[in-house]
Amino acid sequence: MIRFTVITITYNAEQVLERTLQSVLHQTYEGVEHLIIDGASKDGTLAMAEAYKQQSDASDSGHKVIIKSEPDHGIYDAMNKGLTQAYGDYVVYLNAGDFFPQNDTLEQIVHRCKLTEYPSEALPGVLYGNTDIVDNEGRFLHPRRLQPPAKLTWRSFRQGMLVCHQAFYARLDIAKNLTYDTRYRFSADVDWCIRVMRESERMGLPLYNINMVVANYTEEGATTKNHRASLKERFDVMRRHYGLLTTVAMHIWFVIRSYRS
Repeated sequence: MIRFTVITITYNAEQVLERTLQSVLHQTYEGVEHLIIDGASKDGTLAMAEAYKQQSDASDSGHKVIIKSEPDHGIYDAMNKGLTQAYGDYVVYLNAGDFFPQNDTLEQIVHRCKLTEYPSEALPGVLYGNTDIVDNEGRFLHPRRLQPPAKLTWRSFRQGMLVCHQAFYARLDIAKNLTYDTRYRFSADVDWCIRVMRESERMGLPLYNINMVVANYTEEGATTKNHRASLKERFDVMRRHYGLLTTVAMHIWFVIRSYRS
């Protein structure tokens, strides 16, 4: 059975966490490992997570829930901690407030991507899908503005982060060797996705378009709150991967595109 590791990063997240936990709990697919990596929350986050673990353990879902709480050095340090503990075939990050759109989302991914037909060494390097944006109450707002291309390559992100982090399923054996660069405060996820895709290409592995909405993403987050700093970091990430001239040209296009829209 293909196994998914879902990693949820939390810190004082009691107001939005429950919908994330319930969306994982009610996944009909059995091969789920859920890692909750908490940064030593001081509110009711841990109590909520523990109650969820008891509920999951008592159910017949077949899911495994692991909770770890300790101080960290930021969200990407916490994400790296999750990677070191993960044991699935694919890893996806579903952070506090984000949730699966349907109870059978993971089951649909397995069937749509025909994952059971691949030998383990030939599984796609990345599975990717669409994202809907929700408000702080979990209500649908609109589809994500940037949409994933029909055929994704590591060069696609020259046009921006076309696949939301929460809709990006990385093969775990690749991901474990490519940890998040914690020098970045807001854009290490962009850099990580590009590196995962590059390594997948080097290994001759496909990137598979799931062709469905696989994540509901809460609009307000650290990147949104620190938009300018995030843009500076993303420029540096793109410069490193695509070169200065390409990055400058693409940013001129981003400005033109924003005025047209």
